[in-house]
Amino acid sequence: MKYLVLLCDGMADYPFKDLDGKTPMALAQKPNMDALAQKAEVGLCKTVADGLKPGSDVANLSVMGYDPKTCYTGRSPLEAASMGIRMSDTDVALRCNLVTLSDEADYGEKTMVDYCAGDISTPEAAELIAAIQEAFGGDTCSFHPGVSYRHCLIVKNGTTDLGNMTPPHDISGRVIGAYLSQSENAAPLVDMMKKSYDILKDHPVNRKRVAEGKRPANSIWLWGEGRKPGLPDFREKNGVSAGVVSAVDLIKGIGKLANMEVAEVPGATGYLDTNFTGKMEAAARMFREGRDLVYVHVEAPDECGHRGEAQNKIKAIELIDEKILGPILKELDAYGDYRILIMPDHPTPLSTRTHAADPVPYLLYQKSQPKEGVDCFTEDTAGATGLFIEHGPSIMDRLLKG
Repeated sequence: MKYLVLLCDGMADYPFKDLDGKTPMALAQKPNMDALAQKAEVGLCKTVADGLKPGSDVANLSVMGYDPKTCYTGRSPLEAASMGIRMSDTDVALRCNLVTLSDEADYGEKTMVDYCAGDISTPEAAELIAAIQEAFGGDTCSFHPGVSYRHCLIVKNGTTDLGNMTPPHDISGRVIGAYLSQSENAAPLVDMMKKSYDILKDHPVNRKRVAEGKRPANSIWLWGEGRKPGLPDFREKNGVSAGVVSAVDLIKGIGKLANMEVAEVPGATGYLDTNFTGKMEAAARMFREGRDLVYVHVEAPDECGHRGEAQNKIKAIELIDEKILGPILKELDAYGDYRILIMPDHPTPLSTRTHAADPVPYLLYQKSQPKEGVDCFTEDTAGATGLFIEHGPSIMDRLLKG
């Protein structure tokens, strides 16, 4: 038996006025998903337990079968694991975004123009993070470059008692002052954020970006704090070997901590321009080389939701269906029987541009055991079946054991 998880990050949505009150899932042309839905178990799954924030960290841990209430220590440590950063038990990791802020003189009066600094390239970002490391790095703090706008700060002997370190994608278009932590413990971090603006705004990388009509990455933004995590080995826990395909350090970090094979896909960006075909080929290779389960994570719908890009979100779903699901179905046919789980981790509604904790639609298909399904795979059709998985982490057992 082969098992495929196709995780379409942030794909679920609310009815959106600019889409005539429909959702991107309802409007997307996704013939492969819809064909499977007609022969699959379709329902809703609660991936974010009460009391937890609806992040991709918590939600993907749930879908992978890990209970965040017992194993979650923060977002950034998962990303640090992917980046090969070795944390001690007293270290604290924080996500370090490169963002675009407006140019008011007072830092607190600036607006969060863009949480991803115009999708800054990884080489450009590495130069800026090097400048930040030169300014603030030392025995206590070290900055580590990641992919595009996503980077990491490690604080030696740090604390996670930092007050409200707000994710920047939650405050797009808002004045940032009200979202700067007032905790005394966070004061040195907020001070670095403020000083980073003066360091970065006239950096040669940003002068060139502005000259080219691009948004400058003129500040760092720190959030997602946490300590060194630990996850049970996926194979020991579930009895199957597994691999992960993703563009983002968060998901790759979970995979590494769970001792899953982690693919490196050239051109995988986490946005609409990602290498969809390369991800499909990486999954196919893992199956051919003996992996029983492959977890393919696609970030693009989530990024489009954060940016309020309705047509691009529809396009992202269509590209997943065309370039990943269609070809991988042909690959799986060579192995006889197989099961597929398709779902988002959480909604990222276009109307709010941030994550929501609502239950998400799931589709669970087994080739040898077709079921009475639904006409198409949408939020409404999933809700109408009445099937509901209350405990999100149990969905992995449902996939593996039926």
